[in-house]
Amino acid sequence: MQNAVQYQPASQGSALTLVEMEQQRAGEVVGVSAAWRKLLMQAEMAAPHLQVGTIEGEHGSGKQTLARYIFGRSQLADSAFRRRDAREWLATDANPATLAGFTYLDRVDLLAPPGQGLLLGVLKALQDRPPGRAIVLTSSETSLRQMAGQGLILPDLAFRLTAIRFAIPPLRQRREDVAPLAQALLERLCERYQQRPVLLGPGALARLLQHGWPGNVRELASVLETALLEAVNGVIRATDLAIPDGPVISQAPILSSQLDNLSLDAVIRHHVQYVLDLNRGNKLRAAQQLCISRSTLYRILANEGVLPGSKESSTTAQLE
Repeated sequence: MQNAVQYQPASQGSALTLVEMEQQRAGEVVGVSAAWRKLLMQAEMAAPHLQVGTIEGEHGSGKQTLARYIFGRSQLADSAFRRRDAREWLATDANPATLAGFTYLDRVDLLAPPGQGLLLGVLKALQDRPPGRAIVLTSSETSLRQMAGQGLILPDLAFRLTAIRFAIPPLRQRREDVAPLAQALLERLCERYQQRPVLLGPGALARLLQHGWPGNVRELASVLETALLEAVNGVIRATDLAIPDGPVISQAPILSSQLDNLSLDAVIRHHVQYVLDLNRGNKLRAAQQLCISRSTLYRILANEGVLPGSKESSTTAQLE
């Protein structure tokens, strides 16, 4: 199908849940935005020296994925990754004397005052131990420092946890990551359901980019999974995407520095470059999404113009 984008599954194997696939890809993260690259750089710098830290981000934003990325670059990468609910862990296993390995405590922002006191005691005991034996990484959906300022969490606990802090921006603030995330999720879904490659049809990516994603990556995964099961003949159409109505995010805004050239050729080139950037420079995939041939894409990028008789064009390039 000429006007569709093909996504190949990574491999064929037994059916796995998305969580199990994520565990198998412990060191794999997906994103091309400047904010995401900066976050990964911070993680790579801090991970080898980490003893206590916190990941903050909205629900579904990828906190556990980042935690596994940090784990894979920590001093305890050869140990087990233990994920526990912070409240359950404090009630059953929070013994500083036996604490060892990499422990990821989820949702410390939900701890009641007694639990906060227990965790503070664990962290105080941990600081007296040689580094490299135990790492405690926590997660929160709310800024712990803001909670401390509002009297909702012990200030000493908040400051200890956020001395090393990783803040994940919501997906709506890093829209460049939607396309590569969708590709990766579709690959994993095809593997899970043991399906042949699926196609993201014309208009589907544009609809994904226009949504605000209040549920972040988790919502994107849910929408794509539903669409995959609704797809006809292996093609995900824009109408297959069960995205609720809501505010639409405009695409490819023209910057003020570009306002001196608003010819149709310039606007088309701007949009083509935007789609190319979303596809991380993959010209074949960008051309398929734009419903043009690669030769036309090359001519547009070479500033040869796309309109018959264009004054900016030395040769005529017809949209195909």
